[in-house]
Amino acid sequence: MPAHLLQEEEFSSASSTTTVGTVTSRVTKNGDAVMEKDLLSHEDLAAARGMVDDIFDETYREKEGPKPPLRYVWRNIILMSLLHLGAIFGLTLIPSAKIQTLVWAVLCFVVSALGITAGSHRLWSHRSYKATLPLRIFLTIANSVAFQNDIYEWVRDHRVHHKFSETDADPHNAMRGFFFSHIGWLLVRKHPDVIEKGQKLDLSDIKADKVVMFQRKYYKPSVVLLCFTLPTVVPWYFWDESIIISFFIPAILRYTIGLNATWLVNSAAHMFGNRPYDQNINPRENPLVSLGALGEGFHNYHHTFPYDYSTSEFGWRFNLTTAFIDFMCLLGLASDRKKVSKEVILARKMRTGDGSHKSG
Repeated sequence: MPAHLLQEEEFSSASSTTTVGTVTSRVTKNGDAVMEKDLLSHEDLAAARGMVDDIFDETYREKEGPKPPLRYVWRNIILMSLLHLGAIFGLTLIPSAKIQTLVWAVLCFVVSALGITAGSHRLWSHRSYKATLPLRIFLTIANSVAFQNDIYEWVRDHRVHHKFSETDADPHNAMRGFFFSHIGWLLVRKHPDVIEKGQKLDLSDIKADKVVMFQRKYYKPSVVLLCFTLPTVVPWYFWDESIIISFFIPAILRYTIGLNATWLVNSAAHMFGNRPYDQNINPRENPLVSLGALGEGFHNYHHTFPYDYSTSEFGWRFNLTTAFIDFMCLLGLASDRKKVSKEVILARKMRTGDGSHKSG
């Protein structure tokens, strides 16, 4: 059972400052941290972000008795198998593809990844910054390119993941093994606790976003158009690429890589790496995952401070998503980035970290 994520954070922004509660930390010369803190209440956090359902719920207890039997979703098993076979075939086509097609595939990957990382994750799941209507529309389109469930469903599952991390109520509970937390959770019916807790979340902030609800209403056609049709048609039409290559590289291979990059955050970043912020929880710091998931692999930090827009204390390092959000702020399309102060981060490392920060 992960330790409770203590709510002792100070939020700040480069463009505007939002202070929610007070934290005073003093670090003595011998390296000991002394904390004089006013713990933030749930009401304080709600006032800053409009939600608190990504804070771990220490009151949850798994039900006693035998676990419910696995119920396989054969449709998903078949489709995921075919998808990965198609991706393998796409790999064999890379030497025959035009350079423009490969560049287009990378561009589609980056756009789709931002739809998840900057969109459904940092903006809508954690409310870690604010976005104007044009940026929200772009991120919604990018999210449909990614095809990882609509924003509403993604946010619901992710908030449940944080609130009940690595318990039966966690959709991709890493305690059930690498395969389950990576892809297996999509191949079986959800644990009853996942459904129960998901239904009890307050998603009023998401329901109030007309852009999100519009996407939810028209999600299936948007995926057909943006995830598969557009990536295929562009290279075929504009530079006369083979339709087979156009479909299997920018659409199928790109989509499969995007899925696995996200899944590695749920699997590898919960198992492999150090825990400099909180050694009492399983999420780890994994730079390789960050590299592939545009900055989402600093997972021990993220589960300790889920409201930090950067999901890391290191700015743009292995974190293209943070650079993107900062650029959007520069353009006036984003604002109110929540950031944990350096003093609070250092004090938390000394109090609950595994000591790995001392070695760099």
